[in-house]
Amino acid sequence: MLLFAGVTVSACVLAGLAALFGGAWPWLAAFYLTGFVFLMDRLIPRVIRNTDPEAEFPAATPLLALLGLGHFVLLGLGTWAAGGPSGLAPAERVLTAFACGLVFGQISHPVAHELIHKPNRMLRHLGRWMYTTLLVGHHASAHLLVHHVHVASAADPNSAPRGENFYRFALRVGRQSFLAGLRAENRRRRNASNPGLHPYITYVGGALATMAAALLIAGPTGLAALLAMAIYAQLQILMSDYVQHYGLCRRTLPNGKPEPVGPRHSWNAPHIFSSALTVNAPRHSDHHVTPSRPYPALQLDPSAMPCLPRSLPVMAAIAMVPPLWFRMMNPRCDRWQPVDATSPETRTDAVGIV
Repeated sequence: MLLFAGVTVSACVLAGLAALFGGAWPWLAAFYLTGFVFLMDRLIPRVIRNTDPEAEFPAATPLLALLGLGHFVLLGLGTWAAGGPSGLAPAERVLTAFACGLVFGQISHPVAHELIHKPNRMLRHLGRWMYTTLLVGHHASAHLLVHHVHVASAADPNSAPRGENFYRFALRVGRQSFLAGLRAENRRRRNASNPGLHPYITYVGGALATMAAALLIAGPTGLAALLAMAIYAQLQILMSDYVQHYGLCRRTLPNGKPEPVGPRHSWNAPHIFSSALTVNAPRHSDHHVTPSRPYPALQLDPSAMPCLPRSLPVMAAIAMVPPLWFRMMNPRCDRWQPVDATSPETRTDAVGIV
């Protein structure tokens, strides 16, 4: 827990200092979230360590709540610094927005993702509002009601099929995910005795309120800064789904339904520092198999779970160059996939591919 807290809180503090004071802080914040993470992932040995899956972590949820509340503070600071009367130089404004956008995409997103899975209602609402202030509130519904149900199948918009590049994926997923989540929420509400306020009213209304707040804080340039940071964070959310599920699919059983979600249906990464920064999001297979497991206890077994050849942030950068991405990932997809997605036979050479 000290590693999770130290790595994530340091990033948020650096981004906050960049927004407040400019100078060298924007450069330090941007470097910490890019070059320093890369260097630490290379320097720290990739030894697979799994904690007891039944262990309890009393500090895990308070850290999520702290980072969740800090998200709103940093969002306001970043909007004011990048687009308001902060007195920062143009380069400082751009770097501050870049650093804050990285925090929102690499820390706020996985934190909100963990929170919407919590049984506590207040924590779930905190996660939903984090997504809403990034203008992508529907992700909370689409993730729980669509992605977790249909992952690694054609029914999940956020599972990229083999051969689809990130740009085509990003262009289609925004609309499809919004509509799929809306349909799922409408079905859920039809079966509920007391459905309450439709969450999509909160998502859309909250997004409009967030943009109005940016206008009040810093005028039209503040709104532009908010939109830039939110869109950048949304692209990182899409990139996370793209990288962690690319080309993996569940085979269809004789009854026409997909097989149960298993460890073979998500990509993982063993790199310690970037995993701490993203609260163990790269241990993605175990999250899908056991969504209720707390993030510090997520398991990783490279003999049974597909592993990316590089850390998650590096693979996200590689995905921006489709020919290189396909050359690296398509052979790995083939090794982990059934010979035929409708056949019960699987390739025997899949085990242990890292």
